[in-house]
Amino acid sequence: MRLFWTFFWTFLLVQMATYVIGSMQGISYHFSTGALLGAIVTILVIIVASLIPDEPVEHH
Repeated sequence: MRLFWTFFWTFLLVQMATYVIGSMQGISYHFSTGALLGAIVTILVIIVASLIPDEPVEHH
């Protein structure tokens, strides 16, 4: 379920960013570009999350 929500929110945020940045540059909006970037960013977020340790840190 965590992967679904990661994909869902990443997809929405990347679509929004694609629209806003395209509007600022005067480029027409393409859903497919945002979908491709959303999938790539989701994979990167999952990889980064798996690399970060979640063990408690011992205090010295």
